[in-house]
Amino acid sequence: MENQSWRDSMRKLWPFGLWLLAFYSVWLTIIITTDGWHSLQHHWPIALAMALGSYIAGSTPMGGGTVGFPVLVLLFDMPGSLGRNFGLAVQSIGMVSASIYIFAARRPLDWGVLRPALCGALIGTPLGAACVAPFVPDLWVKLTFAVVWCSFGIMHLLKMRELVSATGVSDRWRKFDRLLGLAVGLTGGIVASITGVGIDMMVYATLVLLYRADLKIAIPTSVVLMAFTSVVGISANALLSQIHPGLYYMDPEVYANWLAAAPIVALGAPFGALVVNLIPRTPTLLLVSLLCIGQFFWTIAHEGVSGLVLLCAVAGVLAVNFLFHLLYHWGRNEGAFPILQQTAVETQAVQLASEKNAG
Repeated sequence: MENQSWRDSMRKLWPFGLWLLAFYSVWLTIIITTDGWHSLQHHWPIALAMALGSYIAGSTPMGGGTVGFPVLVLLFDMPGSLGRNFGLAVQSIGMVSASIYIFAARRPLDWGVLRPALCGALIGTPLGAACVAPFVPDLWVKLTFAVVWCSFGIMHLLKMRELVSATGVSDRWRKFDRLLGLAVGLTGGIVASITGVGIDMMVYATLVLLYRADLKIAIPTSVVLMAFTSVVGISANALLSQIHPGLYYMDPEVYANWLAAAPIVALGAPFGALVVNLIPRTPTLLLVSLLCIGQFFWTIAHEGVSGLVLLCAVAGVLAVNFLFHLLYHWGRNEGAFPILQQTAVETQAVQLASEKNAG
């Protein structure tokens, strides 16, 4: 009986196997025809880093750029634009690979939010790539990344127990699916065009905080959205670099690093998507949350941020966490400040009692 079940599971995964065969055939052809072995030897560190990054990409709502961006930008001292483009490029393999596995394994997705979010990303990502990203200073690209992921890490540490224990998904906000999904897609697409990640975190936060979704629904949904956004983003950036190379410059190192990391993430991200259904999620989320917070302080120290810029970065973390706070309490059908609400209700009750006694 178990053997039959295993064979049925393997039979469902044939599209994923076909994808891997096609990808590795193309990748190996590129290596052989362009003599890419020399490039691989010089870029093995990023491939090693993305072994962890791709696992995180498939098993958590963080894209592979969560590791790739700080490694390239902070450890190797490369510009933020390179980290962004590499993140989008490598996720267009790793996250797509994980998405194909998710579809083949028939993992549950929240299509009510995902469909409009895909439409929003299709608009927001190229718009951000063309009109926003080129005009954001390199330091602010790094700080935007650091602020977004630090906020995400703090939110997880504060709400970890509740997030991992959620089951199913609430229908309380279903009538706003299209509006919320479109808003997440548009704003998340612009954020991803600047940092290479972010839209996955936004849809995930919406699902787990507002919709009270099970992580087994929220994480695959965020992976699929990030995969789509990555393909749109790197395609838009490549096209823009051909139209106006001066304004939309794409460093050749993006391709060299992608060539080294792609064969790793093609398997690493699906492996993460598989593992998230087999082991407790708390250890992985705890580790990643600490990494997200740690990279914020690493960025501040590495870039020598101080004064007004430091104040803005801290204010950004507080602002994003305030938004998470709102989503959390709205998801529980509460106001943003339930203690104040409770005090107001008690005051009103005292007033009514006083009036009744006076009468």
